[in-house]
Amino acid sequence: MFRPNITVATIVHTQEKFLVVEEWVNGKPTWNQPAGHLEANESLLQAAERELFEETGIHATPQKLLKIHQWIAPDNTPFIRFLFSLELPAPCETSPQDSDITCCHWVSAQDILESNNLRSPLVAQSILCFQENITYPLDMLSTYGHIFDH
Repeated sequence: MFRPNITVATIVHTQEKFLVVEEWVNGKPTWNQPAGHLEANESLLQAAERELFEETGIHATPQKLLKIHQWIAPDNTPFIRFLFSLELPAPCETSPQDSDITCCHWVSAQDILESNNLRSPLVAQSILCFQENITYPLDMLSTYGHIFDH
């Protein structure tokens, strides 16, 4: 049975800057949006909130759904990635809780689009999606079943 990895990512934006998290992969620093895998018994939005906090120290709820990407990584790993956005009034301090994240940076869209150290091509593609300004309300996503009834 086909079982793609389900991941979430959040574009954090303020004053023409985007928040990227930096982690070392295969001996080199890479940039990504705050992102990670959906865990058992959590909604997609809960996963996005958790990953945002773990990777940046920011407690916030994404405001909009931007895109759902189906992607096959170069190693043939299949992903379905739910991309959210969060608009902040100003850049804020970050405090990564996840030991895999070395630091966070506030950078321009151009910095991301021209970077050679992106975790995957979806990092740049996500910025392009944000710039299209096509969004969907979070109520497009819903949960169903007793594990979500709390």
